[in-house]
Amino acid sequence: MTKRRVGVLVMSYGTPESLDQVEAYYTHIRRGHPPTPEQLHELTARYEAIVGGFFPLRENTNKQVKGLEDTLRAEHPEVEFVCYQGLKHAQPYVEDGVEQMVKDGITEAVGVVLAPHYSTMSVGGYVKRAKDKAEELGLKMSFVLDYHLHAKLIDALSSRVEKALTKFPDAERNDIRVIFTAHSLPEKILEMKDPYPDQLLATSKAIAERVQLTNWQFGWQSAGQTAMPWLGPDILDVLKQIHKEEGVKNVLLCPIGFVSDHLEVLYDIDIEAQALAKELGLHLERTESLNTDPLYMQTLSDVVYTKWQEESKQS
Repeated sequence: MTKRRVGVLVMSYGTPESLDQVEAYYTHIRRGHPPTPEQLHELTARYEAIVGGFFPLRENTNKQVKGLEDTLRAEHPEVEFVCYQGLKHAQPYVEDGVEQMVKDGITEAVGVVLAPHYSTMSVGGYVKRAKDKAEELGLKMSFVLDYHLHAKLIDALSSRVEKALTKFPDAERNDIRVIFTAHSLPEKILEMKDPYPDQLLATSKAIAERVQLTNWQFGWQSAGQTAMPWLGPDILDVLKQIHKEEGVKNVLLCPIGFVSDHLEVLYDIDIEAQALAKELGLHLERTESLNTDPLYMQTLSDVVYTKWQEESKQS
């Protein structure tokens, strides 16, 4: 009996693969408007600051896509799952991934984004692009919208918090402020009743309960440089405030909005926030990124398989 072949479009933000691609990447983010020389220099300098311009995000994403395919095939050998990449701002674009599935003879597919929390501005944008292309090409496709409270995801994140807490001296263990973070979005999502902030808080609370944290809060990071206001407070302002007003000396950052090591983790936290912490005299640590953690791969495998099963029953 021939196995059913099911395509899985794994979507993420994308990143340039080398320094000479930074300008084209940034131009795409800016909807075709090239960056000024100053903006280009600033972004390139950030990549260069990360181990001399090594680009970990693309490699991490490639490994995550492969890890998900391997996990799906191991857990559900009766189905031939085939994973494809679809990136927002770099090749292969979301539409390229959908097109490749159709070229390969895939007739049914599931889309999932490497971001556990739903926002119309992030996950919603990926889904719309993939859906439009799938409809144009006649591909039957369904989508996982979020998985922010999946038990295995909470397990993976909680174990990272527990492990990172051991980086502080035992005598100071009760005086560590844990701050959960995620990528800021424009404030206008609040008017849209977007679920993003609430889902992030729900994940934070679930981890805090599991690890029995009482001393924790939430902060935003990596806001865009635009005229419109973004969600705050920014993590750098939070560090200054808790140090000055509350005398906090130990901080653990847990970037739950990011699933792999990339610019927002390796630069915005490991370099920028760490430099501020040093200036303030804070002991700052962060939790390890999920990357290809088996529990994260199993989370993605579960939500993809469940979505495919739901669609199969309806058809």
